[in-house]
Amino acid sequence: QTVRWHIELQPWASPTPSLNYEASRFLKYISTSQISCEHMNLNSLKGSSETTKKPWSICLDERFSLIHRIRSKKCRLYSLGLGNDDNQFELSMANSGCEVHRFDPSIKSAHIQEGRHLWHHRLSIDWRDPNPAIAAHKLHSNTKKLGTVLNEFGHQKIDVLKADVESAEWKILENLILEDVVEQIGQLVFEVHIHWPGFEVSGNDSTVVRYWYSLLRELELKDFRLFHTYKDLSKPQMFLKKEAFNASSCYTLSWVNTRWK
Repeated sequence: QTVRWHIELQPWASPTPSLNYEASRFLKYISTSQISCEHMNLNSLKGSSETTKKPWSICLDERFSLIHRIRSKKCRLYSLGLGNDDNQFELSMANSGCEVHRFDPSIKSAHIQEGRHLWHHRLSIDWRDPNPAIAAHKLHSNTKKLGTVLNEFGHQKIDVLKADVESAEWKILENLILEDVVEQIGQLVFEVHIHWPGFEVSGNDSTVVRYWYSLLRELELKDFRLFHTYKDLSKPQMFLKKEAFNASSCYTLSWVNTRWK
């Protein structure tokens, strides 16, 4: 298997690079569901009416594997976050019998088990593993790629990967695609931030938007389909530091891997 070093960039949206054309193509893309999902709410499982602060939508339709894995108590959720206090979604999943792993570098101990199904790990998931020379100096080198963590934990598959990583999501997504880790994931629920390019994403504005769009098209090529999109109007209405394009700085996007039946 050949190692890929970068993703394929999609052709420009217009004959000459233009932020207007790139932005409108990208925003239309992230605002349009590609597949319909009838059942997206954990409450339907438990008959409870608790609502999460954010719509972390997962697809519980019978044609996809997640609902069957929840029923058979075989599902696994990885939640990537940074000091996030809203863990209602994770608790709901754990209460449904899913094995839930939260990764957050701000917790106090390396690994904490809370209840039967919920673990907290003092790790941040990144798009690169630490340099061994630097890691040796830092006893708590707690930054790893998702593929590395899966290998270390002995996990082959993740039913749901939820990420709220404050603009590291673009490079993490790129890493998951380049290393084919994304194929081990059943559903992705990502908060994406578009008020600036994101960590280690370089280039002028139109180049950045083309890169974002190309990443999401790569997901589509791997048979992921966007089934829910949420525009967070409580966040500033910013697009690459501009009040333009009627965009929010933050969207929550949910995809299902249609290969996982």
